[in-house]
Amino acid sequence: MLHLPIAEFFSLVVAASVTAGFLGALVGLGGGTFLVPIYTLFLGIPIAYATGASLISTIATSSGSASAYIRDRITNVRIGMGLEIGTTAGSILGSLTAAWVYAHRLEYIIYIVFGLVLLSQVYIQLERSKSELPKPMKPDWTTRVFQLHGEYYDEALGQVVRYYGVRWGLSAGFISGLLGIGSGALKVLGMDWAMNLPMKVSTTTSNFMIGVTAATGSAIYWSFGLIQPVLAGFTALGVLAGSMTASKILPRITNRSIRYIFTAILAFLGIEMVLRGLGVIR
Repeated sequence: MLHLPIAEFFSLVVAASVTAGFLGALVGLGGGTFLVPIYTLFLGIPIAYATGASLISTIATSSGSASAYIRDRITNVRIGMGLEIGTTAGSILGSLTAAWVYAHRLEYIIYIVFGLVLLSQVYIQLERSKSELPKPMKPDWTTRVFQLHGEYYDEALGQVVRYYGVRWGLSAGFISGLLGIGSGALKVLGMDWAMNLPMKVSTTTSNFMIGVTAATGSAIYWSFGLIQPVLAGFTALGVLAGSMTASKILPRITNRSIRYIFTAILAFLGIEMVLRGLGVIR
């Protein structure tokens, strides 16, 4: 960790967690997607403790913003509950894998995997940012069976947006437990790209889901002693404040703006993490 006075160090932790909570709630990835790189790359916190704290913060992100998004009727609770079954099971396996990796001092694998997960979405997001709403696709059997449809009032567009989801099925929980990111990155990717949902629906539904997945993984991290209570506590408070702020802003901005923010952050952090894993930067 950085050699700073305790008060100064935790002030940086709170500042980083507020920023991460805001960005995480805005783009549906959970604060952990941003916290882990910030904590490890800039504050010198070991990645094992960073991922543990970020899982706790992801619960705070979900609690802080999900209620507001459900109130605004942007979140699709039906889709979220259906997908959560698979991701929760995957989170347990991912957390157990992470404990084995840390025990064998193979942290560089986590850095590289994390970076690749982030970078894998850059091209897809740039392509989809060419249009404000996804192009309509013909409903398939999963649309009918799982009732993958809904509508919400888009404040930025000034209109009611109706949508149909397709290709139900996503299990991103393994990445959640392994990387401490609440699996929001893959959930957003799955709902936005594979299921063809509007970006706001994908991000808000992801925020609704990530808390349950993170809670499952954090219990295992705690049992292996990878969660430091003080660090996790300050992190959760900062992330909660940031996520509540984001929940007031998201309804007022366009889907395209969210994509641009999402893409820029993923590219920067993804490159940083891969370079750290390869030993190029320390």
